[in-house]
Amino acid sequence: MTTDSFYAALPKVREFGDLSDPSVFAPLPGDWHLCCTDIVNSTGLVKAGRYKTVNMVGAAVIAAMRNALEGEAFPYVFGGDGASFAVPPRHQATAQRVLGSLRSWTEAEYGISLRAAVLPAAAIRAEGLDVQVARYAVSEHADFAMFSGGGLAWAEAQMKSGAFAVAPAPQAAPPDLAGLSCRWSNTPARHGIILSVVAQPAPGAGPQAFARLAAEVLDLAAELEDNGHPVPKAGPKLRFPPAGLTLEAQASRGRAPLVLRKLALFFHSALAGLIFVTKRRVGSFDPVHYLSMLRAHSDFRKFDDGLKMTLDCTPAIRDRIRQHLQQAAEAGLAQFGLHEQDAAMVTCIVPSPVEDDHIHFVDGAAGGYTQAAANLAAAFGSGKKTA
Repeated sequence: MTTDSFYAALPKVREFGDLSDPSVFAPLPGDWHLCCTDIVNSTGLVKAGRYKTVNMVGAAVIAAMRNALEGEAFPYVFGGDGASFAVPPRHQATAQRVLGSLRSWTEAEYGISLRAAVLPAAAIRAEGLDVQVARYAVSEHADFAMFSGGGLAWAEAQMKSGAFAVAPAPQAAPPDLAGLSCRWSNTPARHGIILSVVAQPAPGAGPQAFARLAAEVLDLAAELEDNGHPVPKAGPKLRFPPAGLTLEAQASRGRAPLVLRKLALFFHSALAGLIFVTKRRVGSFDPVHYLSMLRAHSDFRKFDDGLKMTLDCTPAIRDRIRQHLQQAAEAGLAQFGLHEQDAAMVTCIVPSPVEDDHIHFVDGAAGGYTQAAANLAAAFGSGKKTA
């Protein structure tokens, strides 16, 4: 196996609970590069009611790289107010170019400052940390990368300090964000609370100890209906006009006038809404099948140097999760942050509506992972996400 084929050759884990076992993760090759992004003052943007925009920018990082690599599989993770990914040496220049373009584009299009950094895996290991990756298959057609080892958190801290920074590229062409969409309405909690959970190993905690804790928290979440999946079986609602229509128009217009792109999406959304309401197949597009795949391909649970979850949660299970994590924190095993809201939101990457390779990023609709991580930082004086 060459290092280029590292991710393609990783065995796919079929059960999410198995990811709590450190042995299913493999070390990122030493010649690969880790790339990370983060929105400046994301907590302030959330308080200003711009969390849908924050999620859109975070997902844009992944959409732009997927398009730049023309569908080649690579490990990435969505973090709410940013995203991280890894690439082999032959794609380092592409990653630098895409991230430079994104930094300029987010500032010009949304008035949002995006941090970005690219650093070698070897620099992380020189600090006594690691980047390990697993590949979780949600179906035969889609999978998500999971990260562990502490290296990703260190890389993000380096990025925030200005190290390994990728400079903006104001003269670059807009990033190719084809397929990026955020038209779905927020999904209200069905069991009381949408609970955002961010838990990570405490400094000095061993991987096996945190793995046991993660398995115990997952067991608590398993007591919820459908493991706490926040997207209902019927899929999210699509109201007209969609709440994210302007955001999607900004992401997909390229150099075209914004008003023309908004008009095109307005009519396209009207047609799509009619199809989903009637649930009738149109050509090769089956709306019922699409919604079932949307739910299956939603990343409401992930390992990202810790455990992150967006759960449709009862107050009783919330209390038990908090108590369990608090006991782990007092034992020096973990640090954690929770955040409650009344709805979840979905941001989508859909290369083709008639294929089954579309993926969907789930977060809380009022702060989500950003606020949970800020709560972690406030409580423990650390954490990956700070404004």
